[in-house]
Order: sequence, then C-alpha cells, then structure tokens
Amino acid sequence: MNYTQTVDYLFSALPMFQRNGPAAYKANLDNTHALDEFFGHPHRDFKTIHIAGTNGKGSVSHMLAAILQAAGYKTGLFTSPHLIDFRERIRVNGKMISEDYVCRFVEENKSLIEKISPSFFELTTLMAFAYFKDSKTDIAVIETGMGGRLDSTNIITPLVSVITNIGLDHTQFLGNTIELVAAEKAGIIKENVPVVIGEWQKETEGVYRDYAGRMKSELSFASQKYSIKASFQTPGRKQIMYVRSGEILVYESLSIDLLGLYQKKNLPTVLQTIDRLRESGISVSREAIYDGLQNASAITGLRGRWEALGYNPLIICDTGHNAEGISEVVQQIRQTPYRKLHFIFGMVSDKDPKAVLSLLPRDAEYYFTKADIPRALSPELLREEAGSQGLIGESYPDIKTAFEAAKARATMDDLIFIGGSTFVVADLLKHFPKRF
Repeated sequence: MNYTQTVDYLFSALPMFQRNGPAAYKANLDNTHALDEFFGHPHRDFKTIHIAGTNGKGSVSHMLAAILQAAGYKTGLFTSPHLIDFRERIRVNGKMISEDYVCRFVEENKSLIEKISPSFFELTTLMAFAYFKDSKTDIAVIETGMGGRLDSTNIITPLVSVITNIGLDHTQFLGNTIELVAAEKAGIIKENVPVVIGEWQKETEGVYRDYAGRMKSELSFASQKYSIKASFQTPGRKQIMYVRSGEILVYESLSIDLLGLYQKKNLPTVLQTIDRLRESGISVSREAIYDGLQNASAITGLRGRWEALGYNPLIICDTGHNAEGISEVVQQIRQTPYRKLHFIFGMVSDKDPKAVLSLLPRDAEYYFTKADIPRALSPELLREEAGSQGLIGESYPDIKTAFEAAKARATMDDLIFIGGSTFVVADLLKHFPKRF
C-alpha cells in the first residue's frame, strides 16, 4: 500500500473517535499493553513529559517541545487530532514522521492489527512510541487523547506530569462534574513523579492533593507561581509577555509566536514544567526558553490557535470547541477591532450546542456549516438552535461554501472568524496549506 492507501486503511479499519464517536472509546488499557508488549516497550527508551487537560494541552505541548528542541535535545512530539495530514500527530524536531515509516509500520504489523483490533488512537500511540525509539529521541512530549487514567498514553512514566486545567468536556466518558473529570485527568499522576497543575481551581484542588499525596508526588500550581500582568502584540505578529513570580519580574519581553490571549494561561504552565524538568536534570537555558517560544509554531508546526489566515478583511481561525475554549475566543474577538463580524461556525453532534451558542456574540452574521466527518452536527439543526438564542444566519453544506459566502460579503474592515470545532478548522486549513 502507498501512503494514501495506508492512511485510508487506518481510518476505515480501526474504530476512530473522530468518525465513530463513543464506539471508539475503550474503557481499559488491555490493547495498549498488548501492543506495548509486542513492540518491546519502546517508551522506555526515551524520556517523556505527559500532558493532560481540558483546554490548552496542545499549546503547552508544542511550546515545551519547541523549548526542548531549542535547548539542543532531539525532541519527539505526539499530539492529536491532526488538522490536514495524519503525520502531524507524530514529529521529531518538528519534522513529521515519514510516509515510508507509516506505510512500513502498518504493512509489517497488519496481522497483529487485525488480531488485536485496536482503536485508531491505541495503534497511533504505539506507532509514535516506536518511531521515537527508532529515531533515538532524547525526550518526547506526549499529549493525552481525551482523559488520563484510561488514555492509551498512560503507560509511560514521565519526568513530569502536567494537567493544564479542567472543564466539562466528553462528560459521557469522564464524568459530569468538575471533580469527576479532574479525577480522570489525575490518573496520569505517577508515583514519585512531580505533577504541575496549570490553573488552580477551588473545585479540583482537593482531588489533586489527594492523588498526589497517595502517589508521593510533589504537587505545584503554575498559576500560583507565575503571573502575567502585561502583554501586547507586535506588528510582526508576535505576542510579548512580562512574567512575574510574586513581585519579581522573572521574564521580560518574552516573545511568543502564538497570538491567542489565552496563552497567558498556558505560559505559566510551560515555565513551571521547565522548572521541574531542570530539577530532574534536564538542562534548559533562559536563551532556549526565549528562542523556543518566539518560534514555537514555526518549530513544531502548530496551527489553528488564533491563527491569522488573511488581512483586509482579517481572517482568523481557532480550534476552541468547548464552553471554556469558546469563551476565551469570544473575549479575544471583543478586543479585536472590526466593522462587522462574519462568524463561520460548526459543531459535532455529540456535544450539546446550547451552552456554547449562549456564549457567542449577538452582533455577528452567522454561517452555520459542518465539517466533513460523520459526527458533524447538521447545519440546519445548528441554525435552528442558534436562532432560538437570537443568533441570525444561514446554513451551508460545507466549510468551503460558507467561507466563500463570508468572503463575498465582507469588506476590508470586517472580521471573518472560523471555529466551533477542531474539524471545522481542519477543513478550512486544507485551503491554506501554509501559515500566512
């Protein structure tokens, strides 16, 4: 099989949450352990950092990988989902896994795959671990897929465990309260491994202290160590931040090439994790922090985080897709100057749209649409629900049609925003293969 045929096989033959939803979820690690045993426990051959959380774990993972690469380490990065190419999920020093490796891995292990019948994510996780081992990776940043305790990535023993924050997402699997979700995420805490919590939250503090205490893990809250009181954006599309620890300015004019204002919540998590890595013997200079952050997306290929795709009119996309993520996006839209807002919006069908729609601005013209996946919510149903909440717009059968309609109506001083689902942004970015 060539690369296209191989990826088609992975997508069609293996249960995949993107396509199948709940049917792809495995409430145990049996398949992962079986695959890990077969491949000789490849994750034991390199150091790891484990990242979980409801929002921000992708940005935190990419920033950490960029810093470690700038520090001179051969750095692996495993994230999900991908936006355009499956290979985005698995990178070494920012470079995607080769098409040849993906083809060989599947071809050589096809009989095992058909015998064990793993999920798409279970197999992809072991492919990443095998690739990092074969690439002689020094250290790899591993992002969980959904939860933590039962996530396929949770067979590793990292140098640091990181939980960015907690929100109500995937409640059918993780629980319908903040405390229950936190307990699932806390499942990545390992014995005697320090754990960094990004955002202190009253509801979750007790959960983390209990888990960390039982595992004898040093617990720290990044938002209590570092704060960002001032930030601004430069004409060169960088975000400048001033980071304090208490009253002391510890990082001045820290430049980041990720423009979302919500990165002010993610950056303290990154810096606290670097502190813990240094304590474990990983050498990271201040210069590596500055260099890595100002080129984070360029180094790692991160896309879809308040990404500008064009100007006059301003075209922005963002992958925020739950209530917490959309709330951050809406705050940034309110701080962005525009004459008229054109909002291209789609969601998946297994999320309740009411909570998200209630957060959206009322002064926009909406273009309700859907991503090209089976889980996508019907644009007509979305428009009907939105209309009941005072959001006015039309429905469109796909992202391309909606985007063309918005561009035709927008003037030079308008803002076109595209979001609501990672998969909506993914479909859009197929028309923008490179960053602006």
